[in-house]
Amino acid sequence: MIELVIACFIGILIGTTTGLIPGIHVNTAGAILFASSAFLLSQVSAEFLCVLMVSMSIAHALIEFVPSMLLGFPQEGTATSILPGHRMVLEGRSKEVIRIVSVGGFGAILVTIIMLPIFSIALPFLHGILKPYTWIILLVASIYLTYNLTGNFRDFLWSLLLFILSGVLGWITFQTPISSGVTLMCTFSGLFGISTILFSLNDSSTLPAQNPFYTLNLDYNKFKSIFAGGITGAILGFLPGFGPAQGTIIAQAASGTNDNEDDDTVNFLLATSGLNISDCLFSLIAIYIIGNPRSGIAVYMSYLISEMNINHLAIFIFASLLAVSVSLALSLKLGDSFSKIMRMVDYKKLSIGVILLQIVILYVFIFYYEAPVVYMTIALITSTALGMLPHYIGVGKSHLMGVLIIPAIVIYMKMFI
Repeated sequence: MIELVIACFIGILIGTTTGLIPGIHVNTAGAILFASSAFLLSQVSAEFLCVLMVSMSIAHALIEFVPSMLLGFPQEGTATSILPGHRMVLEGRSKEVIRIVSVGGFGAILVTIIMLPIFSIALPFLHGILKPYTWIILLVASIYLTYNLTGNFRDFLWSLLLFILSGVLGWITFQTPISSGVTLMCTFSGLFGISTILFSLNDSSTLPAQNPFYTLNLDYNKFKSIFAGGITGAILGFLPGFGPAQGTIIAQAASGTNDNEDDDTVNFLLATSGLNISDCLFSLIAIYIIGNPRSGIAVYMSYLISEMNINHLAIFIFASLLAVSVSLALSLKLGDSFSKIMRMVDYKKLSIGVILLQIVILYVFIFYYEAPVVYMTIALITSTALGMLPHYIGVGKSHLMGVLIIPAIVIYMKMFI
């Protein structure tokens, strides 16, 4: 048992490191571990490696919100949170936003674990039934959210147009033979990262003093958002073609929140952070419940342990609880440290530096994967320009998630029609 606890803390350390480094996906670290498994299994057990991977995934999913919220580095699970999070930082509420996303992730893990017996019975049954209708679920949820969370007909038309345009961009980009990791990084950096920071430069050239005190008061609406995030994340772990991007649409619809309204910002962040962490856990648990790994880490684990039983499930849940608890403390500490550093730096210079860093990291991966430089440059410029539009129009940036949702709709429509 002690060795598994040690494995958990090693995984937390690796996940924290990968979460803080923009552009590094947890699956990269998982691939390195799996490639080294022949040697590692001569030193430790398969359960040791799996616990390490579980805790690494959970820690990464929570810690990655720190650079995303404070510096604007987008990942698939944090992209839609950047605008409201960045807006709160500019209001001097960096401590608040870090606590919101941390509590949202922690609460969602508790919700999913408590609801696990119900999910174990219901979701395998729903998995087979809903698979042919995945594209319909995505389409209906997207239209509902676009209509319900826009204030008037003008905003609805603009939101719908942005959803379609981003979907066309995603379809064109992902049809190329270029590595999906590079194309995702390129489009997400433009749509949600660089564009958000560029727009914020128009509003302020200095970072305001950050409020050193904040207490998160949980009320019914906040619990509702955490619950919505946990439930949605669990559903994502079983439905094919669904990820945090698509889950944001469902979570917003379930919690009735809008990333563009100040009153709903906290609830929106709670829901989106919660679904990201919950999805991470359930993509691993899906190995046991439906025998289908739903993430890169889950695939590696399924090779290490060919037949997962209830004892393995209990161990992984314990590892998840320990990992999310330790990561919660780390997230708060790291977020507060980042906030102090940011106060000592000129905001305009910091923003320009972050943009340049995002571009440098992107081109490092472009050259590493030998992707066409001119094509990727055009894609980055196009996605950045498209990402600027919601700011000037006055609608939520979550509609730009059409970049992933529309390709998924088309793929599953072709598959089952």
